[in-house]
Amino acid sequence: MVNQQDLAFLAAFSDAANAHDVERIVDYYAPDAVAISPVFGEVRGRAAIAQTWEQIFITMPDARISVSDVLKDDQRIALIATMTATDHVGWFGLQPTGGQIIYRVIILLTCLDSKIVREERVYDLANVRQGLEKARIDAELNLAAEVQRALLPRNVYRLSYCEVAGASTPSRQIGGDFYQFIDLPNGEIGIALGDVSGKGPAAAILAAMIQGVLAVGCRSGQDPSQTLAGVNAAIMALQLETRFVTMIYGILNASGKFVYANAGHAQPFLVTEGRLSRLAAGDLIAGLFGDATFPNHVVELRPGNSIVMFTDGVTDATNSAGENFGEDRLSEHLKSSQDLQPSELLRRLLARVHQFVGDTELADDLTLLALKFSGVPRKAHLTH
Repeated sequence: MVNQQDLAFLAAFSDAANAHDVERIVDYYAPDAVAISPVFGEVRGRAAIAQTWEQIFITMPDARISVSDVLKDDQRIALIATMTATDHVGWFGLQPTGGQIIYRVIILLTCLDSKIVREERVYDLANVRQGLEKARIDAELNLAAEVQRALLPRNVYRLSYCEVAGASTPSRQIGGDFYQFIDLPNGEIGIALGDVSGKGPAAAILAAMIQGVLAVGCRSGQDPSQTLAGVNAAIMALQLETRFVTMIYGILNASGKFVYANAGHAQPFLVTEGRLSRLAAGDLIAGLFGDATFPNHVVELRPGNSIVMFTDGVTDATNSAGENFGEDRLSEHLKSSQDLQPSELLRRLLARVHQFVGDTELADDLTLLALKFSGVPRKAHLTH
């Protein structure tokens, strides 16, 4: 819940922005703060952040921001605001119109000790006015898509005992699917895959907030059940009637023990010595019931075993004849590809789905995550 201290902080921050007072603005950031924007990409440190604000005020000397709503979870605050300025210099390489431009911006702030440590901006250009053409909207959404891809972890992650890979193709320029790999302090790895209801900017914003909740919960020593309960509480606190998420979060250690919880998501495949089975079915969806619980489940992996997670966009992908790709085709591919490393398995699987779909437009985002357990290598020893 947003308190009076939060509101005072945000009011002062907004006043500094509307006064174009860069020195006062950057004082609200931590020295090592990170800022992510579809326009500037990712920048680090006060000096770099100051340059982004200076560029905004040079480009839009009469820019003003008006906050219409504020949402908050544990450490993150979402400002829903409207930016107003005059199109003096032209957007996306087009000639300036000289008219007023109005667009919505959502600013996600992660704060610690009353300082901003992370800022993420998402622009919704659906309501851009005064003659800005469709090409301008497409260009901005492309930039937003690049930022969303940057928020996903790198495609392949390796530890001494496992390899993990993820891949995602949004049905629109930005989507609501996400995956995440998280280094845990004890040397274990946390992996998550989720599917936010809906599509487009609204789903992408909620996905980004969930990733923030995950990062905080995982590094605080919570188990998967507790972590999903935290995600559920965060979504419920936002009071979004039509927004929820299905997701899986699990933790793997070097012995092969995989502890996971499932919030209403499709059952992952477990590949063991040429056999396919399914992990436990999903429980309640996160974001619908305040008292929902998400039990932990455990599976012991042996070297060479894999787990493959997917969103329903994969199995629901439809070709021109109206056929779905389906779980049968998915399982057939996994059976024939079990010796591959995760990254190559996902590359071939996505290629097969796209070949099946052909020219038919995707109706939903496609997201996959594969984990392969190799075991801890034994130390070499001499024999006589």
